[in-house]
Amino acid sequence: MAFFLETLLGGLMAGMLYSLVALGFVLIFKASGVFNFAQGAMVLFAALAMARFAEWIPRWTGIANPIVANVAAFLIAGAIMFVVAWIIERLVLRHLVNQEGATLLMATLGITYFMEGLGQTIFGSDIYKINIGMPKEPIFVMESTFPGGILVNKEDIIAAAIAASLVLLLSIFFQKTATGRALRAVADDHQAAQSIGIPLNRIWVIVWCVAGVVALVAGMIWGSKLGVQFSLTTVALRALPVVILGGLTSVPGAIIGGLIIGVGEKLSEVYLGPFVGGGIEIWFAYVLALVFLLFRPQGLFGEKIIDRV
Repeated sequence: MAFFLETLLGGLMAGMLYSLVALGFVLIFKASGVFNFAQGAMVLFAALAMARFAEWIPRWTGIANPIVANVAAFLIAGAIMFVVAWIIERLVLRHLVNQEGATLLMATLGITYFMEGLGQTIFGSDIYKINIGMPKEPIFVMESTFPGGILVNKEDIIAAAIAASLVLLLSIFFQKTATGRALRAVADDHQAAQSIGIPLNRIWVIVWCVAGVVALVAGMIWGSKLGVQFSLTTVALRALPVVILGGLTSVPGAIIGGLIIGVGEKLSEVYLGPFVGGGIEIWFAYVLALVFLLFRPQGLFGEKIIDRV
């Protein structure tokens, strides 16, 4: 039982991180109808910015405190992602309003390759570390309940807590603020939102900025765990099944879908892997997403795309 709970907790924590990346897809699609293939590049670009500025700030200013350096690097990287979001909306999306979905898709692919190249030009192509002080050593919990306790990684707990906190803040933002309500109105019906004076262009900039902050937090966590390298863009590919499972138009779906995918990967690898030679964790999420595409393409909580047109 203890081993099962260890696997279950590990899956939940991994799933929360998948959800964090999936949120970027959902936010942009809800507001603009654009499936943003550049989300992985945004995660990489944000992580590169934070890693490099955390390294440069002590060198430029003489600040030795790593907490101050990391906070300053996070703020600078956040400001950079805001500028990137504004440029994307101003130079690309604004000129593609009401275009075909394939056109918008190709535009986000172009943004992906541009951001990857720009990131390499500005920040370099080595593997960089983000050290935000998350402990790496595991701990044993519930020792009084289970013999030997349950082994849990502290870093995973903190990462999941950060992801959950961001999700909570986003929920409050969408439910309690005027801007959040405007974003929801745009997501429900673009034309109706325009008819009551909500400016779509400004809303799209805000959504891309929020998605940039989400990408920054995701990049910070994944960069701390794995190092900042150009393979980090594949994290977005891991989030695609989450989006398909939860639904392209559902923020709660992104969260629940991520948890299902995370738990499913871990449990299937541990309990089914030995019978099929292993490797289930690599393809489990994509097979599950394929099943949903065949039988429920809108996902668990999403609405049919045809109903939005």
